[in-house]
Order: sequence, then structure tokens, then C-alpha cells
Amino acid sequence: MQFHLETDELNLLANVLLEQDPRRYNELLNKVLARDLRFDSGELEQTADLLAGKKRSLKDEIARQPNDALKLELQRQLALLERALERVNEACVMF
Repeated sequence: MQFHLETDELNLLANVLLEQDPRRYNELLNKVLARDLRFDSGELEQTADLLAGKKRSLKDEIARQPNDALKLELQRQLALLERALERVNEACVMF
């Protein structure tokens, strides 16, 4: 099975991982930074959970954002995140 993320999706995933506890996610972060997406099923599930959590928090942030320009940027990030999450979920199903 081939798992692939575009550069902007990889960067987003790296940023999400950087927001987490480094002791728990350091190995996964190192793989993402090295562009090595040979994840095992546990790593794929971890990634899906992280992205789903980030999606929820981003949606909450968009709902609270009074500034239209910032809201638009957050919506762009949300669309990118949803695209990455969809690819991760597809890989989880195929595993």
C-alpha cells in the first residue's frame, strides 16, 4: 500500500505533531520530517486521531473568530487538514 501526502499536507502534519508532547510523538515527527511515510497501523491511527482532534479545535476557533481575514485563513487550513485526514483515513482502511 502506498501512502502519500503532498508537501503542504506534510507541513501541516509536522506542525500538528510539534504541538504535541515530544516524548510521545517524537518518532512519528522524525518520520514526517524525513518524508518517510512508512507508517505502521498504530502510527496511522495515531495520526488520524491527532488530525481529527485538530480539526475539532480548528472548527471551534473558526466559530469564535470575529476577524473575517483570519477566519478565511483558518478555513483554508481546515480544508487542507480535511484533505490530509481523508488520505490518512483511506490508508487506515486499507491497512
